[in-house]
Amino acid sequence: MEFLSWNVENHVATVTLNRPPANALARGVILEVNSLLDEVEHDENVRVILLKGEGRFFSAGADIKEFTTVTSGEEFSKLASSGQTIFERVETFPKPVIAAIHGAALGGGLELAMSCHIRLVAENAKLGLPELQLGLIPGFAGTQRLPRYVGFAKAAEMLLTSEPISGKDAAAFGLANHAYPEEELFEKAGELANKIATKSPVAVKAALEMLQFVKTSSYHEGVKAEANAFGTVFVSEDAKEGISAFIEKRQPVFKGK
Repeated sequence: MEFLSWNVENHVATVTLNRPPANALARGVILEVNSLLDEVEHDENVRVILLKGEGRFFSAGADIKEFTTVTSGEEFSKLASSGQTIFERVETFPKPVIAAIHGAALGGGLELAMSCHIRLVAENAKLGLPELQLGLIPGFAGTQRLPRYVGFAKAAEMLLTSEPISGKDAAAFGLANHAYPEEELFEKAGELANKIATKSPVAVKAALEMLQFVKTSSYHEGVKAEANAFGTVFVSEDAKEGISAFIEKRQPVFKGK
């Protein structure tokens, strides 16, 4: 891949955005994200994806120069729809995707981060949607995801002023799970990814599926789906191993079956 590099260790695929100097999300980068998901979805050696940026930033946003090559509103709409589809695939991916954000996650970079299941940030990072400064609006579902994390009023303020917030404030407002000193960020992200990777892939996939019901369905539909999923997971080999390990007072060894 031209813009992404990745390696797998202890069932964690560490994926690095590598498009210096700002890791701008050109169309090629977004398409590579989709291709990466194709590669890791059915790779049994990959249980967790950890996404980070090379250099100074996670991603400072879309490639503005690329916008000058688009000539019609219809083409912009298709570009936005394509990005939304790929980011929605990240959000509904059957394996956990963790974003480790340092430097800045702005515009499309924040939209990508918001599609991940978990976000860890450096305390001094900047997170925001500055598109209105360009006379634009976010196009990769930023206007829809941001209020779901920080609430309507704060999202309106961030969008309409284009002012970013710090990583520390992002954690306080619910946009990030945890904020750490920058020098600790990647170590903490690795620890979290490794902890999740020790869990049963069968149970993790089911849990992620159930979490989607919170966004798309009623409470009653969700609990019905949960009961059905509980039964399916209960008869898995991993569940048998987990229960046996608990009784025998040892660490379980899950095989994803």
